[in-house]
Amino acid sequence: MQISLTFKHVNASDSLKAKVQEKFDKFDKMLDRPAEAHVVLSVEKIRNIVEVNLNGDKFQIHAKEESENMYSAIDAVADKVKLQIKKNKEKLKRHLAGDKESIKNNVTELVSPEVVAHNTNGG
Repeated sequence: MQISLTFKHVNASDSLKAKVQEKFDKFDKMLDRPAEAHVVLSVEKIRNIVEVNLNGDKFQIHAKEESENMYSAIDAVADKVKLQIKKNKEKLKRHLAGDKESIKNNVTELVSPEVVAHNTNGG
């Protein structure tokens, strides 16, 4: 995964770069194809903000997290991105499997059997 880091009002330290690299390298195993991540680390007054835009072949993920500590914000935003990747993969898997229930089946389950039998007997 190609990661681009942007620092706003933050000193670009090697430890922050290593933390981001460590967290986002784990996502390579989850993704089927290469992706690009743009990570913005910024400080506004006492808030440490981490924003992530992850662009892949068939998806776009945006996550933002604020914390009093930059490292905890990186951890939290990585968790959010991980959940969104899992959700996106499950959605794609369901779509490709054709595992869709028809509306007609759902309606017959909601209606009691007596009503269905009564309507089919011409009543």
